[in-house]
This record gives sequence, C-alpha cells and structure tokens, in this order.
Amino acid sequence: MLIRSFPAGAFGTNCYAVAPGPRSECVVVDPGMDAVEPLARVLDEDGLKPVAVVLTHGHLDHTFSVLPVCEGYGIPAYLHPDDSGMLADPVRWHGPALAPLIGGVALPDPSEVRPLDDGAVLSLAGVELTVRHAPGHTQGSVVFSLDLGEAPGLLAGDVLFAGSVGRVDLPGGSWEAMLASLRDVVLPLDDATVVLPGHGPATTIGRERATNPYLAEAGAAAPKGRGL
Repeated sequence: MLIRSFPAGAFGTNCYAVAPGPRSECVVVDPGMDAVEPLARVLDEDGLKPVAVVLTHGHLDHTFSVLPVCEGYGIPAYLHPDDSGMLADPVRWHGPALAPLIGGVALPDPSEVRPLDDGAVLSLAGVELTVRHAPGHTQGSVVFSLDLGEAPGLLAGDVLFAGSVGRVDLPGGSWEAMLASLRDVVLPLDDATVVLPGHGPATTIGRERATNPYLAEAGAAAPKGRGL
C-alpha cells in the first residue's frame, strides 16, 4: 500500500493519497486549505490518478479544496450525511471565529456528495476502506480502516491524534459522544494499527492505549446501560 501525505493550510491538516502502489489509481482523503497545488505535485511524483475524495468530517480545514479537486479530476466526494449541513451552511457549524476564512469559499452542493454509511466498505482504486461512524468531534465524523500490508491502518481524521483527541467545543461536538466513539470504535482495534490522523504525526493504537489520557478515560467509561 502506498500512502502519501502532506500538511496543508494554516491548520496543518493532513491530506492523504492512498493507492495500491505507484502509477495507479488512488483515493484522496481530506483535501483542506491550500491543498490543490501540493496534492497535484504528490500525484505527479508517483503517477497517481485520483478516483474519489473521502472526507473524515465536514470541517472547513478538511473540505476547503474538495470542489476544485473533484471538478479538476472529475471525481465524486463522500461525506457522512450528519455533516452535510457543514457544506450547506459552513458559518453556522464553524463558529464566528472562522467566518473570515469562509467568505467566498465555493463548496460542493451537499446533494451531489455521496453518503458514507457506518460499516460500509468502499472499494475504490484497489483500496478497501471500512467506514466507522465516530461522532464527537462532529456529528458525522468517521474513521476509515484499511489494510496497509505490514499492519492494519486507521485514517482517523480528528477523532484521534498522537497524545490527544479532536476538540468538541464547536457546534455539533459532544464529549459524551467522543468518549463513546473512543470506547466502541477505537479501543477495540489491534495495538499494531497505524493511526494516520488529521493533524500531527502518525502513531499506533498500542502507543495511544498506553499513553493517551483520553483513551484511558474512555476505557474507564461504562457503556450505556451498564454499571451501577
């Protein structure tokens, strides 16, 4: 499996190109701010041809370049339906602090974005991505599991970072939902799973299980319907 990534924009959002190997088709993950030109360079270096854009969630730092990338390559985008409102009304869902960045941004019509369903397996460009709905950072946040060959992989978006997790204080965020997602979606994964996050360096589930205080809190949280 070939994974190429680069941090883009003021928020350093990791954009990924995932392919079976060089000179093949690929999937683009989270093309955020200022991602169009560096993505084109990455694709050209490895001879990759994108067939789809998949989005871990609807925040602007992950979706800013979706429209030019999709139109430029003639490919579809995928997003969980619970986050489609972020494309239709970004100001409402990003808060007033980001309003200056949003003005004049052209985002795709949500009706033209294909839905991601929990548990679905996307077979794109010779890559299989298993979708898991993991709300908390946003209502429609998802993670994608994939086989990296030497180890399992997780495209984690802003659900899990090295040493941290995504913020939950923006509209649509929920700490209770985040804890449930960490407990039910993240913690059951194998320790060898390589985590490819939306921001910052890669890590592993084993490393985060041992050191990430938020995963420890999630592990201690009783599942709904259980406990005293």
